[in-house]
Amino acid sequence: MKQFVSFVRKEFYHIFRDMRTMMILLGIPVILIIIFGYAITTEIRSVPVAVLDQSRTDITRKLVDRISASEYFNLYKMVDNMEEAQQLFRRNKVRLVIVFPVDFATSNDASIQLLADATDPNEATQITAYMSQLIMDNGNFSIANGTSDSRFSVSGSRLVPVVHLLYNPLMKGAYNFVPGVMGLILILICSMMTSVGIVKEKEMGTMEVLLVSPMKPAYIVIAKAIPYLLLSMVNIVTILVIAYFLLDVPIAGSLTLLVFISILYAFVALCLGLLVSTMADTQKSAMLVCVMVLMLPVILLSGMVFPIENMPVVLQWLSNIVPAKWYIIAVKDVMIKGLGIGSVLPEIAILTVMVAFLMLLSVKRFKIRL
Repeated sequence: MKQFVSFVRKEFYHIFRDMRTMMILLGIPVILIIIFGYAITTEIRSVPVAVLDQSRTDITRKLVDRISASEYFNLYKMVDNMEEAQQLFRRNKVRLVIVFPVDFATSNDASIQLLADATDPNEATQITAYMSQLIMDNGNFSIANGTSDSRFSVSGSRLVPVVHLLYNPLMKGAYNFVPGVMGLILILICSMMTSVGIVKEKEMGTMEVLLVSPMKPAYIVIAKAIPYLLLSMVNIVTILVIAYFLLDVPIAGSLTLLVFISILYAFVALCLGLLVSTMADTQKSAMLVCVMVLMLPVILLSGMVFPIENMPVVLQWLSNIVPAKWYIIAVKDVMIKGLGIGSVLPEIAILTVMVAFLMLLSVKRFKIRL
């Protein structure tokens, strides 16, 4: 055990004296979480809107005040006619025009019309959905959606739909990206750095020297992986702090359970790194394998960016072998939904099986290669 601890300490010395490695280990996670949290987002914010108020009543003025106070919309201008509104659309000054009819306050069938610039259909759908929700929250009004002709009835004798957005009522993109970035960072740090670190020893011819030392080869490999596991836990804490205090992402469930799942997933990533190290002979090839075989599936097939349900059936089946898929599902259930361990037992079981399988395969191939 004393030899093992000394070997782990030596590996920490090697990592700490390499500033480029330290920048990758500790700098990239912070950069990724900030980029995904702020820059890469599907949220709608500060959308310029115009209002054509033909009614000019207290009700419409209150609604306009509430719309202009929203963080999602900026009141660009009050227009006097539809031609002026069309001019604003053509000059790309506004993305949405709200029209209050003359009989809005007096007629039971009066409706608010939303005219959206649908050159970007996804954005138009989101904008009208946000505005519809905002108006519905301030009274039961009929809304004629400019993109889909849907209506919300105000009549007491009709069925009025009530929409509740659970867990993420403000539809913040960070709620989705933070769990995904956690999975991406653990793959990046644990698998890539572990594989590169071991391949570097093989490339320099020093791995054979280590293997003939008094310590068993398996302990040598584990000792080289432990520093990256501990540094990954530091990154997880950093991500959670940034997500909670800067991105306003809640930690609704058990923090202990969240850390446990992250450690289990980190073990999966470490085993993948060991497996890559048995297939690559140079550091460049190890990094290429990690990027093409590990990182891209995390981004494309884990549900981090693209919904798995919308993929072809073949890709849906293929996504089941991507560890990040199960990790992201578990993190969302615990972190966002506040669920307990009983709800994430299937994901924990799958990650545990992956650890056992990859560990056996990695150790077997490692012995064969060396």
